[in-house]
Amino acid sequence: METLIKEKNIQKEVQATKIHKTAIVHPKAKLGKGVQIGPFAVINANVTLGQNVIVGNFCVIAGNTTIGDDCQFFTGAVIGSIPQDKKFRNDENTSLIIGQNNIFREYMTVNHGTGMDGKTVIGNNNLFMAYAHIAHDCIIGNNCTFANNGSLAGHVIVEDMAVVGGLAAVHQFVRLGKLSIIGGCSKAVQDIPPFSTCDGHPTRVYGLNAIGLKRAKIPLATINHLKKAFKIFFYSGLLKKTAIEKVKQECSASAEMDHLLSFMADSKRGVCSSSRYPRSNNVSEHF
Repeated sequence: METLIKEKNIQKEVQATKIHKTAIVHPKAKLGKGVQIGPFAVINANVTLGQNVIVGNFCVIAGNTTIGDDCQFFTGAVIGSIPQDKKFRNDENTSLIIGQNNIFREYMTVNHGTGMDGKTVIGNNNLFMAYAHIAHDCIIGNNCTFANNGSLAGHVIVEDMAVVGGLAAVHQFVRLGKLSIIGGCSKAVQDIPPFSTCDGHPTRVYGLNAIGLKRAKIPLATINHLKKAFKIFFYSGLLKKTAIEKVKQECSASAEMDHLLSFMADSKRGVCSSSRYPRSNNVSEHF
């Protein structure tokens, strides 16, 4: 009986909300069970923190921001600040929505949306290393990694399991495909295809992210067909429409192949070109 009482008391301590005496938490902020807020942190009025969220020293969480369970914010992170957008009027109904189990390292920043009802949305299980920046209206999936100083401009879409290298910069409205990797110090001005490894200034496609696909437990047969599709798309010199038809004819269907084909067909900014075949002056003929 005594052991049971001790276990219950320990459980209560784990679930207790802990706010350092120097932290400033607005009375209207909503805090879940087990929230911990460190010294000199600031939590504004329209912020909702899920269970077991840890807010480190000197962090600021502002704006109309909702944060899911088990997220961690390290020293100096600034989350939900107004967008760095000259058109922003500060009277717009904008928000930031963050999922569960995300890690935000030192001094990284996330802006909420811009324009009426603009939203910045972050999924689950993402890692944002020190000084990374997520601008207004970005949409980030699950299990993504942003290395130190990786930066997104506004309206960027990042699909699941993508990796942004250190000091890499992504232009506004660019889309990063699923399981893609951008090398450090790269400049992405056009869409990054799913399952690709890209690098450069501007980025070029260097090949298939075979290691990432294996780690994601994609079947070997599917990986081999994706390799063939990449050769057709990026190393044959074919125009996009012709390459898409050739891939459909010669490569076996799978969820990954369907996603690659739809991504290539639907790209609005164009897909970055191959390192072997730099894009010609007539961009519309290619990707």
